[in-house]
Amino acid sequence: MRALIFSDIHSDLKTLERLMDIEADLYFAAGDLVSWARGLDKAGAILKRRAGRVYVLPGNHESAGDIAGLCDRFGLHDFHGRSIEAGRYHIAGLGYSNPTPFDTPGEYSEGEIAERLEPFASLKPLVLICHCPPRQTALDRAAEGRHFGSESVKRFIDAHQPEWFFCGHIHEAEGAETVIGSTRGVNVGKKGYLLELD
Repeated sequence: MRALIFSDIHSDLKTLERLMDIEADLYFAAGDLVSWARGLDKAGAILKRRAGRVYVLPGNHESAGDIAGLCDRFGLHDFHGRSIEAGRYHIAGLGYSNPTPFDTPGEYSEGEIAERLEPFASLKPLVLICHCPPRQTALDRAAEGRHFGSESVKRFIDAHQPEWFFCGHIHEAEGAETVIGSTRGVNVGKKGYLLELD
């Protein structure tokens, strides 16, 4: 089974078209399809090509309501705070980021992130997809000494060791990979990552 995970398209519709050209069984948009929730329907029209297999998270640039409406209009799956089974794996998703200086529509406190991740703790083996990366890792490094990820995401990974973790949000870390305990982590960015699940 092949799962394509990508994030932070920010209205780059040509890139989104290219991603939808890739053959996969499941497609996960991990947030920020657009900026400030503007132009979502243009992205939705492209995602509709793979509609029944597309799962969408809100990033910090979209609200949960924005994404729920998008999914209703285009036949996509709202994946925010939800999980599915794919073969022997559980795949779970949580959108939004920890607070930013920009007061974007999709931000949670660290406490809210921790609370919303907790239902996934018992899912094994787990592939976890969040918009926000774990703090103080290669996945959230914006520049030397500058990390903007979530402490709660990091604590969840440390405690529960999902098999895979995927995120976006920090554009400078696009393509970064790391290992946290036994968890393999990737900041997918808009280039995306094609995951082969046995």
